[in-house]
Amino acid sequence: MTGPARRRPNDGRIDTPLSNDSSSGGYNAGLAVFSYVVGGILVWSLIGWGLDTLLGTGWIVLAGALVGVAGGFYLSAMHNLFRAKDPDNGPQRPGATEQD
Repeated sequence: MTGPARRRPNDGRIDTPLSNDSSSGGYNAGLAVFSYVVGGILVWSLIGWGLDTLLGTGWIVLAGALVGVAGGFYLSAMHNLFRAKDPDNGPQRPGATEQD
């Protein structure tokens, strides 16, 4: 039975696989950003549609979609999903220099 190397803690339980492959980190962050933005649009558009139905208006659904986009990007920023990752020094701000 072959597979990825696994760490064994002192109590003998098998923990997470050891892997030096960090190539999927940016892909996963991109999917998370996409999920936050699309989820925000769907949820807040649905809320806007409900309010439009109750109030007899037609513009609140658009405002809800815009709030959803802003909220999705806000959540992504709060989870540090926009930071470029340097494999040697950890997460870095985009455009950061050595003196920052």
